Amino acid sequence: MPVLKIDPEYGYVVLTATATAFVFTWMGIRVGGARKKYGVQYPKLYADAGDCGGKQQDINTFNCIQRAHQNSLENLPQFLALLVFGGANYPAIAALAGVIYLAGRVAYVLGYSTGDPKKRQWGTFGYIGLLTLVGLNVHTGLALLQSH
Repeated sequence: MPVLKIDPEYGYVVLTATATAFVFTWMGIRVGGARKKYGVQYPKLYADAGDCGGKQQDINTFNCIQRAHQNSLENLPQFLALLVFGGANYPAIAALAGVIYLAGRVAYVLGYSTGDPKKRQWGTFGYIGLLTLVGLNVHTGLALLQSH
């Protein structure tokens, strides 16, 4: 029966996953601050004409801040799965790819939060990290199948 061995370098993957918690908490705090600033009450997810004193720019900015967080949450499960499994054989590379992805998410949030949705593209470089993780997972999966 095979035994699961964890490379000590897998600690980098664990630390990257932990950093993810901090980045996503920061995003949530930003949404909470925007709720207070623009007067959007819970449980409303997005602002409409009845919020923000009816100011369209404020409505748009709040919705961009909220959407940046929501989109990041939508992508979190696949990122973490790719990080954890990709890091099994390539922990240092996976951790570095994860940091690149997280930096891209931060840039994405900061750009989107300006109220100009086009500026969310500031974080496009994060896909370098994500695609690297996909490649590591494909390689790991194929290697496992070939070892059988």
